[in-house]
Formats: sequence, C-alpha cells, structure tokens
Amino acid sequence: MVSVHHTVAFLVLAATFGAAAVGGWAYYRRAEPRGIVTHLLALAQTLLVAQVGLGLLLLSQHHRAPHRLHYLYGTLALLATLAPWMYAPADRRGRLAWFAGATLVAGALAVRAYMTGT
Repeated sequence: MVSVHHTVAFLVLAATFGAAAVGGWAYYRRAEPRGIVTHLLALAQTLLVAQVGLGLLLLSQHHRAPHRLHYLYGTLALLATLAPWMYAPADRRGRLAWFAGATLVAGALAVRAYMTGT
C-alpha cells in the first residue's frame, strides 16, 4: 500500500504541474477553457483526492510519515485544489486562471509533502 501511495505521488506531481502549465498557456493565449485543459485540471484534482484517501488508509493501518508536516502539506494541497470551486469568478477565463493557479500551488505543496514523507 505504501508503494501505491508513492506511485500516485509521482502521478500527482506530473498531473498538477502539467495541468497548471496547459491551463496557464491557454489563459495566456486567451483560448476558451475546454477539452484537454479542463480534463487535465479535473485529473489533477481527482489524483489529489485519491492520494489523500490513500494516505488516510495508510494512517488507519498505523503507517506514519516520518515528519508531521507531511500531513499538513497534503491537506493544504487538497484544499488548494478545492478552493477555486468556492472563490473563482463566474467568467470562464477568470475561472481558468483560478484553477490553473490553484493547481500550481497544489503541485508545489505536493512537492513539499513528498519531501517530508520520505
């Protein structure tokens, strides 16, 4: 189960930074957020939720991270991806900027969570 958590961690890092880059590029080009951009942002959010779920399963089986900060960074990464659902503006370009920026922040927090978890 720990190896699955490590594998999903790499997927989270790739998905968050990839989705943030594609979202930022679409925002820069003033393109409408649709298709692959929205799917990548949703994939990053889904992987983060799955990673936190796996972490909670590991915690229930009495596996502990070496540093307590690991739990804080993981929780903050999840909250960063969920925040735009409440605070993003109604227009599509503004929402794209919020979701891409929040995904980038979540990726940075996921890096810190990975560094404190190993």
